[in-house]
Amino acid sequence: MTRPVARISHLKDFVGQEVTVQGWLYNKRSKGKLQFLQIRDGSGTVQAVVVKSEVSEETWEAADRLSQEASCLVSGVVRADERAQGGYELTATAVVVVQVPLSEYPISPKEHGVDFLMNHRHLWIRSRRQHAILRIRSTIEAAMHGFFEQREFVRFDTPILTPAACEGTTTLFETDYFDDKAYLAQSGQLYLEAGAMAFGNVYCFGPTFRAEKSKTRRHLMEFWMVEAEMAYVELADSIQLQEDFVVHVVKQVLAKNAADLAVLERDTSKLEATIRGGFPRITYDEAVERLRKAGSDIQWGEDFGNDDEDILANQFETPFFVTHYPTAIKAFYMQPDPNRPEVALCADMLAPEGYGEIIGGSQRIADYDLFTQRMREHDLSEEAYGWYLDLRRYGSVPHSGFGLGIERTIRWVCGLEHIRECIPFPRLLTRIYP
Repeated sequence: MTRPVARISHLKDFVGQEVTVQGWLYNKRSKGKLQFLQIRDGSGTVQAVVVKSEVSEETWEAADRLSQEASCLVSGVVRADERAQGGYELTATAVVVVQVPLSEYPISPKEHGVDFLMNHRHLWIRSRRQHAILRIRSTIEAAMHGFFEQREFVRFDTPILTPAACEGTTTLFETDYFDDKAYLAQSGQLYLEAGAMAFGNVYCFGPTFRAEKSKTRRHLMEFWMVEAEMAYVELADSIQLQEDFVVHVVKQVLAKNAADLAVLERDTSKLEATIRGGFPRITYDEAVERLRKAGSDIQWGEDFGNDDEDILANQFETPFFVTHYPTAIKAFYMQPDPNRPEVALCADMLAPEGYGEIIGGSQRIADYDLFTQRMREHDLSEEAYGWYLDLRRYGSVPHSGFGLGIERTIRWVCGLEHIRECIPFPRLLTRIYP
């Protein structure tokens, strides 16, 4: 008789039936003539109880041979048990060893230092906590694609290798491109604007690179962004779309990843407040006033540091927007406020609880003359940016866009201390292995 292969996450559909689970040994304990095998298969973990008197000698010996992270096939009858992890358990009928590790598995249940775990990141991702984080990441990414699909955005993939900078030349990774130079993309925005002029509403999703010599808990050298650009959209409507976007994503995580959030011991009250929407909006002027009242010595015209963002975040229960930053500290392509040109029509979304900025966006300059003036002010080559200038030359319209940092969002949603756990293989200032 052929037993059906079942994912652990679907055992509820097989109560009373005999199934086979294909997985790895997560943990094991023995008690006389009983062996308790914790088996994981990527979708969950289940305990299989091996009773010596009820299985063949071959099965008992196979179970006995299993060590941590041995790959195995475990067959058994599915039983509902409220006390069991996941609510189900297997009464084992057969155990087949696929491979026993060739040496002792390096990550044991004891405590390990961060450097050790990062050196073994390829194995650390098998652990329960890392599983939970990366499952939440998968949900977040799927929710983002789903949101834009529902809103009829076109996915528009932008290049990784670029001939010029988007966010400033001091944080570029340079590489040889045959007889020329190229740079790893800091953002897909400039190319995405070309897509907006072709399709109206577009988004891109992919890795971006910043050569920032930073060791903070918020920075990676390689990170993922989702970016959107919208033709005929001004700042206020872009801000509302960003709020709707984040509400949608957090709703999906709360609905699909309750067990993972519990593994992380995440206090979900702030996430539950988020999905009610109504994110506060304050101007940069108001933010500076709030900071100075809280004891900061920030001056108007200065950008916020991490401490400033934390002070502001502690004043709100949900994500919030800071709008109208000084034009001088923002990118050259941002539209100045026509009524007050010293500030830009821009907004950052900051997460509560001290997790910092997760979205940056603005209305883009649409006027050709103003755009060329800003390029001269920033000493940008019309030759290098000629194609981008063409977007203001041929059918320019008011348009806006934003970019959300995937890992920063995951860090906030999961309530993590450091961003390094938010991506399968983090690239940090002093780490490119494994």
